[in-house]
Amino acid sequence: MSGSLSITSAMADPALLDLPWELPLEAWPNDTIAALPKGISRHLVRFAHLGAHIVAIKETTAEMAKGEYEMLRTLQRLDIPCVDPVAVITNRTDDEGDALKPVLVTRHLRFSLPYRALFSQTLRPDTATRLVDALAVLLVRLHIVGFFWGDVSLSNTLFRRDAGAFAAYLVDAETGKLYEGGLSNGQRENDLEIARVNIAGELLDLEAGGKVADELDPVNISNGIVEAYRSLWLELTGSESFSSAERWRINERVNRLNELGFDIEELAIKTDDSGTTVRIQPKVVDAGHHQRRLLRLTGLDAGENQARRLLNDLDSYRAAYGKTELDEEMVAHEWLMRVFEPVVRAIPRELRGKLEPAEVFHQLLDHRWFLAQQVGHDIPLAEAVSSYVNSVLRHRRDEATVIGPPTGAFTSPIETIPSTDTAAFAALDPDEDDDWRANV
Repeated sequence: MSGSLSITSAMADPALLDLPWELPLEAWPNDTIAALPKGISRHLVRFAHLGAHIVAIKETTAEMAKGEYEMLRTLQRLDIPCVDPVAVITNRTDDEGDALKPVLVTRHLRFSLPYRALFSQTLRPDTATRLVDALAVLLVRLHIVGFFWGDVSLSNTLFRRDAGAFAAYLVDAETGKLYEGGLSNGQRENDLEIARVNIAGELLDLEAGGKVADELDPVNISNGIVEAYRSLWLELTGSESFSSAERWRINERVNRLNELGFDIEELAIKTDDSGTTVRIQPKVVDAGHHQRRLLRLTGLDAGENQARRLLNDLDSYRAAYGKTELDEEMVAHEWLMRVFEPVVRAIPRELRGKLEPAEVFHQLLDHRWFLAQQVGHDIPLAEAVSSYVNSVLRHRRDEATVIGPPTGAFTSPIETIPSTDTAAFAALDPDEDDDWRANV
């Protein structure tokens, strides 16, 4: 390094000093650069190895880098899905003393991909719709906390697989602004229109390059974010009136929001002067209802849809073995040790960077169900794992980006052990019938 390099970071990672900040980003050596798919950006962005992690480095101005760094930290405190800000590097100079552009460093989100990397050949309408729906959920969550994005697009978002759907994470926050008093309807509609236009442009660009299926209509797909957003926004924030004799509808509204994956922090309930009409309205809504329950019961950190699927499996386990009257946390620990962990351990080491453990478990349940439908009877869990590994998982590309030993690329609350496809199932009781999972 040359010159008086300035590093602003909330993380004390000495490895930052080892990166070649004295070189323009475009000239960084190949042994430093990580070859990962990236989205479209107005700035030069490159991925680099930083210790056991991979970081994204974006050249920009000092003011914009510092502003985005602080905004991302604020969004994290608000529990908004976004990339993790690592550092702002300023006062960069080359060996000749000439100034180089400041950079923003963010940690790459494991198992996430830009939208252009989520399809192998052509983008199908159902995949495009799921991407847009995920972006709509993210936009609603941002608007609830008072964040105006200003540049909503698929390109400014990373996506992670989430039990058949996608979870969207904000990547680029340089145009965003947080309003403590919340957003006006006009601001929300402005963001929504930006999203609609940008998505249409991105899909039309793919269409021009022959990268979308013939039946995909870019305009219809982009219009879908408007409908998805407004439907979710109304469900989360809209008021509802009913007769005082229908007080059960209060619990119904709460349960409906929980099913969507949201918790109510405060519920405003008012009655009219006669006391015959009740009006309710959620005041603050937090996402991650199923994530929090799964984490509390098992210690597993999963996506919202993944958590819902795992909890359904746990609830089925409790019902099938007559454990509904037992302590929920005790049964959850038993399910973790006897069902989830053996499945995770049964994945061969060389395949553990393919998908997250929760996503593997979700896909395994689907695969087992399809096998049972084909042969007309239940399939043992070990046999389903072996079939899934060899016919499905082995043919997927890796979506993990952590660099390290093979076991380090697989996030799990348990210790990873060597195994064949079925050896790990020694932990299961061989005398115990697992027919309870037939309809999962």
